[in-house]
Amino acid sequence: MKDPRDIIRRPVITEASTGMMEQGKYVFEVDPRSNKVEVKKAIEQIFGVKVDQVNTMRVPGKMKRYGRYTGRTAERKKAIVKLAADSKPIEIFEV
Repeated sequence: MKDPRDIIRRPVITEASTGMMEQGKYVFEVDPRSNKVEVKKAIEQIFGVKVDQVNTMRVPGKMKRYGRYTGRTAERKKAIVKLAADSKPIEIFEV
């Protein structure tokens, strides 16, 4: 089995994802080769919460240009994790 910290790369903190935290949904950038079951197990092990639902999406890289050189940014995979109603919230910003 893969290490859970290799599957979950980082939390995605945007205005939209912060608004979803009130509904018990959290957004993470995950390894592109991982599946929903692996993401669910990794979140439950790392944060000690009960996951109800996992939605994943692939974000293609954008074309970028610097002068005459063109390239592409890296492709990513995001996971939106919905926690169970009786689960404690994930503390991303520790006070």
